[in-house]
Amino acid sequence: MKAIKSGPHSMQLTLESPKITTDIHLGDSIAVNGVCLTVTAFTSNIFTVDVMPETVKATNIQSLKIGQLVNLERAMSVNGRFGGHFVSGHVDGTGVILRKRKVENAVYVDIAISEELSKYCILKGSVAIDGISLTIFDLQPRQLTVSLIPLTFNETILGIKKERDVVNIENDLLGKYVIQHLERKQERSPFTVDFLRQNGF
Repeated sequence: MKAIKSGPHSMQLTLESPKITTDIHLGDSIAVNGVCLTVTAFTSNIFTVDVMPETVKATNIQSLKIGQLVNLERAMSVNGRFGGHFVSGHVDGTGVILRKRKVENAVYVDIAISEELSKYCILKGSVAIDGISLTIFDLQPRQLTVSLIPLTFNETILGIKKERDVVNIENDLLGKYVIQHLERKQERSPFTVDFLRQNGF
């Protein structure tokens, strides 16, 4: 993080990343810790983004400090290979790291989440933590656990985050659409979430 300009409820961030700026244009979408932001200015090695009040309120962007490392990801090219799950950069909320522990070549991370975020999580389903696409391998009420391979641990900020640090959570996009559709149709259709559960889905 190169510079931070804070308004009453908004922010302007300037970030340094020669790798990102080698192929950047005004108006490009860049995910910063999993938050989709728009490039408003750039030079050969830095770029600037604006953060609206709603984004400041709903994410961990508000806790960023000058000099802090962040995860950066450019938008997926339509002519590239698609790997992983759909990550839109539209953060649903935040969670808090409860515990990190090493198990052989993996690092397990337990994260506390709200009840609202929990309803979109499934065992072996996908979740984005600070923009990193991961698999949920353990799920408890208001808590999920993900496992980091060495590459993810070493190349992202999840490797250096500590217990009690706040992380951005983006639930699986397809799951959100399905649940929202079923909840809206409950009064008009027999195909509700409860109906599907009772019939083995």
